[in-house]
Amino acid sequence: MADPMTQSHQISSSQGLNDGHSKDSKFSDSFFSSSPVSLIKSPQVRDLVYWRDPKKSGVVFGTSLLLLLSLAAFSVISVLSYLLLALLCVTISFRVYKAVVQAVQKTSDGHPFKQLMEKDVSLSPEGFRKHVDGGLTYVNRGLKQMIRLFLVEDLVDSLKLAVLMWLLTYVGAVFNGITILILVDILAFTVPPLYEKYKTQIDRYIDIARTQFNNVVAKVQEKLHKGKRTKAE
Repeated sequence: MADPMTQSHQISSSQGLNDGHSKDSKFSDSFFSSSPVSLIKSPQVRDLVYWRDPKKSGVVFGTSLLLLLSLAAFSVISVLSYLLLALLCVTISFRVYKAVVQAVQKTSDGHPFKQLMEKDVSLSPEGFRKHVDGGLTYVNRGLKQMIRLFLVEDLVDSLKLAVLMWLLTYVGAVFNGITILILVDILAFTVPPLYEKYKTQIDRYIDIARTQFNNVVAKVQEKLHKGKRTKAE
């Protein structure tokens, strides 16, 4: 006849195993089912990456890519200096041009940037606090996740992070930070429209990957819980 303590331990172990399975199943479902639509919260950013307005998306994509390529070739100080110098050249040239036109036509239109200079660009204390509070929420959430993962609250999640960090060491050996940002920028403006066009085929492969992932996680957790039960017995 089995010991009641042993039975209760086995029941709790099986419940923990089932809870772990359901937890990882939910994690994998949310991870693999996350489409580019669900990952992008801001409607403005979504319209940009999905090329709803091709002219605006083209300008943003071209500018961001040019900036990242410039940072890859030159230092940050040089890039910022050239950008500010180019902006000053444009504004000074336009200011001189308007002054010459006003002198020739003998008009008194005033400063060409008068409307822009009269705009209130100051940040209110309420708006500043709102942005700080929003950023603080993400910081606190990130700190809690770091404590949970690095102090091994859940062994499987910590092992996932360890595998991810190990893979990133190989990525870091091949690419530097600017190169990764350039790839992210290119993927951000190419993957969403491709996903929208081939959604059915991509979702089918995502389902296959999710099934394989669930099977692997289930096997790993089963072995871990078997090892725990063996030590307890």
